[in-house]
Order: sequence, then C-alpha cells, then structure tokens
Amino acid sequence: MARWKIPGLAGRPRFTSRATVLVLVLCSLVAILAYPTRQFMNQRAQINDQRVKAEQARQQVEQLTTQWARWQDPMFVKAQARERLHYALPGETPFVSVDPTPSATPTQPSGGGSAQAAAKAAKPWYATVWDSVDAAAAPVPAP
Repeated sequence: MARWKIPGLAGRPRFTSRATVLVLVLCSLVAILAYPTRQFMNQRAQINDQRVKAEQARQQVEQLTTQWARWQDPMFVKAQARERLHYALPGETPFVSVDPTPSATPTQPSGGGSAQAAAKAAKPWYATVWDSVDAAAAPVPAP
C-alpha cells in the first residue's frame, strides 16, 4: 500500500501547543460551569413548583372563604341541619321512608348455607373468638 503524502505536512505535529492549551482551557471552563448551571436549572424548577403550590393554596383559600361565607347564612345552616341531621322545625312531622323489600346483605351467604349462618349468628362473639383460636392451634393435615 502506498501512502499519500501531503507536501508541507510531513513533519508537523497534528496539534500545536496552542491548540492543546485552548482545548484544556475550554474543557476546564465546561467543568467549572457545569455545577452552577445545574444548580441554576434546579432552582428554576423549584421556583416553578413553589408557584404552582402557591396558586393551589390561593384557590383553596378562595374555596374555604366561599364555604365560610355560606355557613354564615342562617338559612344555609338550617338546610344543612335538615338534610344531614334530619332535624325538623316545630310543628313539622319528620319521617323516614323504608324500602319494603330488603336487599340481601353481603354478610349473608347466597344459597344453602343459611342454616349454618343462623347458627353462627346465635353464638356470642367470645365463642366465635375461642373457636378461631382452637382452629389456629389445630395441626394442619398433610396433603
């Protein structure tokens, strides 16, 4: 294989000392400025997060102020007492409607185990606890 020779470049080094110093200075500047730049970016992100939190807090204060103003109205308080606590004014007859068809409760098994459930319901709570202790102490049969 023949090498191609460029005239005038045969004896010159690839990098001069000036180029090497310039590269070292640039690398050191990048290394020096990397940490402060990262800190600056982190602080900007924290500032933005705090602004979002401040806006949320301001909205919550507005909501609570509005709610507080509503609770200062005696008519609103009466309406809430009637709705939540089932209060009635003097002279009124309060009533609660009951569904005539009771729905199945999740504690009752659906199907044939109703006699067993009735027997468990007839036992006092401490008997049920003692039965569970006995069951936990019993050895497990090998499969």
